[in-house]
Amino acid sequence: MAAAISNQELAETERGLPSFGIHPARKGFIVAISGDWVITNAHVAESSVAAILQAVANAEKIVFDLAGLSRMDTSGAWLLNRLQNDTKGRLVGASPDQAILLKEAQYREFPESGVHPPNIGVQFLVDIGESVAHAFSDFREGLEFLGRIVASFYLLVFSPRRFRITSMVFHIESFAFRSVPIIALINFLVGCIVAQQGIFQLRRFGASAFAVDLIGILVLRELAVLLTAIMVAGRSGSAITAEIGSMKMREEIDAMQVMGLDPVEVLVVPRVLALMISVPLLTFIADMAAIFGGLLVAWQYAGISPEVYLGRLKEAISFNTLAVGLIKAPFMALIIGLIATIDGLAVMGSAESLGRQVTSSVVKSIFMVIVLDGLFAIFFASIYY
Repeated sequence: MAAAISNQELAETERGLPSFGIHPARKGFIVAISGDWVITNAHVAESSVAAILQAVANAEKIVFDLAGLSRMDTSGAWLLNRLQNDTKGRLVGASPDQAILLKEAQYREFPESGVHPPNIGVQFLVDIGESVAHAFSDFREGLEFLGRIVASFYLLVFSPRRFRITSMVFHIESFAFRSVPIIALINFLVGCIVAQQGIFQLRRFGASAFAVDLIGILVLRELAVLLTAIMVAGRSGSAITAEIGSMKMREEIDAMQVMGLDPVEVLVVPRVLALMISVPLLTFIADMAAIFGGLLVAWQYAGISPEVYLGRLKEAISFNTLAVGLIKAPFMALIIGLIATIDGLAVMGSAESLGRQVTSSVVKSIFMVIVLDGLFAIFFASIYY
């Protein structure tokens, strides 16, 4: 059978295709490898390997003579190494270059690790534990970073010439002025929805006029500031993270430190102060837009004239109602600024890291804004404010 295989491969050798010849030897065979074992002849090489394995099965000693090998690339070296591994044979006669390639492309079998996937319930608990641990770590990091901001602001108070007023004004324009259309539109629509639903539900009790009280209290105390903070977190918070993260990727922050500039003083303080000024202003605009939306719906849907609406609203709310929402706004802005800048400075050197930190910034900011709103609600309820 070996002679038949050798004669069959003779024509292929002449065309430069992978070929072999099998010669009997003491306790085994000598397999002469020849031809071009390259990727373009991979299908022929695979067939040759299969034929060799079938021909030398159960042989005690096998030697592969590579003296007649014309050309070989990585794919051919890998196939020959696999052939050696499967037959427990030896490779001889290779040129120095071929020997190096055979060594570098050595075939290896990778046994199964034996590690079984963990139980779904156990893995779920592990994930919860890791999330809690990371939450405490993020909280500690946030407090430390807040301390750095306060320290930088303290230095700026005593050295006002170092304060970058131009940067702060630019960011106020970006965060506040350019956000007015979307903030006003969203809160206008929310005011319309609250008014329509309030009138529809209270009409069954003959108390449609109390929808005005509902609009005034709910919008001024909760909805306007909450929606504004969420929009600012998604729009401005993500922009802050992306800007600082891009500077971190391009090593601009490192260059800033080399020049003796404090990144917190130059980049963080102006943005955080701009947010703390912008969010209360946007909250007031959101209050007015939502109340105006409620006025239009109450006028058209329940026949409550603007005069009656405003009179009823004046009786239902006081300055304290408006102040509650405005008091929350700068604290929510501080939380958004802290999270956005921390995540921006945490960006590593890849675009994937930048995208991950921007997503994390928005999600954590929205979550913390809602948590902070709940804490303020408990606080104001406890002092009857």
